[in-house]
Amino acid sequence: MNCIENEVNTQIEVKKSKFISFALPAESFKDKLKELKQAHPKASHIVWAYRVLNSYGQIEENSSDDGEPKGAAGVPTLNVLRGAKLINCAIITVRYFGGIKLGVGGMARAYSSSANEVLKKAPIKPYINLIECKYRIDYTKQRRFEYLLKELHISNVERIFLTDAVEYILRVTQEQKKVLKSSNYDCVKLNLQLLE
Repeated sequence: MNCIENEVNTQIEVKKSKFISFALPAESFKDKLKELKQAHPKASHIVWAYRVLNSYGQIEENSSDDGEPKGAAGVPTLNVLRGAKLINCAIITVRYFGGIKLGVGGMARAYSSSANEVLKKAPIKPYINLIECKYRIDYTKQRRFEYLLKELHISNVERIFLTDAVEYILRVTQEQKKVLKSSNYDCVKLNLQLLE
């Protein structure tokens, strides 16, 4: 499985209708959809599809035709994501009607083509499953722990400053978690309290 690293967009024209597609990480989907609705008030339709991996390791997916004939826009877009084996990403397509009707089949092909076109430009990377770990550490040992995080290339870090300690919420790979738990590693010497 793969995912999209950052947002990209492309535009195609089919029988005078413009299709502007955006491929983006799923965490940006809601904000981008809202932004596009405000930026394109005269668009005929704003169609979307997304696929995400939930906390149980299951793929959740959804799509919207936004007033286009049922199954002629959202599902073809979703099928492009499925075919590319992408997760945790979305495609949003803004359509401006050009005056020539495409028919249901023509519409499905146009939305699929637009979605495929934007994926050609999208920076694709392998999906890496990150696990959330929580640790609590005394302020006196915070500097050493920060050094350890840097050494392990752990950058997905949230810090909560408490009165007597710092709580860390880390998103790490399985391998990074093993190293953190390793008895011969600095982490153990720091007397970290794992909050799981």
